[in-house]
Amino acid sequence: MAFPLPEPMRLALNAARAAAAAGEVPVGAVLLHRGRVVATAGNAPRTLCDPTAHAEMRVIRAAAAELGRERLEDCDLWVTLEPCAMCAGAIAHARIARVYYAASDPKGGAIEHGPRFFAQPTCHHRPEVYPGIGEREGAALLRAFFAGRR
Repeated sequence: MAFPLPEPMRLALNAARAAAAAGEVPVGAVLLHRGRVVATAGNAPRTLCDPTAHAEMRVIRAAAAELGRERLEDCDLWVTLEPCAMCAGAIAHARIARVYYAASDPKGGAIEHGPRFFAQPTCHHRPEVYPGIGEREGAALLRAFFAGRR
């Protein structure tokens, strides 16, 4: 039995689709403050000529500006792909409470793969992590994007 996707993940998938349409790797993210969407973004490193313009980084920056603070301890991050080490570091520094992600990333992920960032003793904040929400949809977007590039 398939369950409907939570609204934040649907929004993140829409942002990923928009990123793909712009020629970016299809990753999207949404940041909620106490259940209210405060930022939505897709990947944009090529568009912005900024290697740090991952979807997660963009929503963290936008939410921090919107809320007027650098700590986002009462916020949740929804993203279509397991965050990389850079994004995991930003998540920890921002003190985000919960991270929900769709597809795992065995090559570039840093939560359940690679450095397992939040499990390191030097990590000062460990959010609750909920993987696999919308995994089929997130993985399908990535497969289709990269198949089109080959």
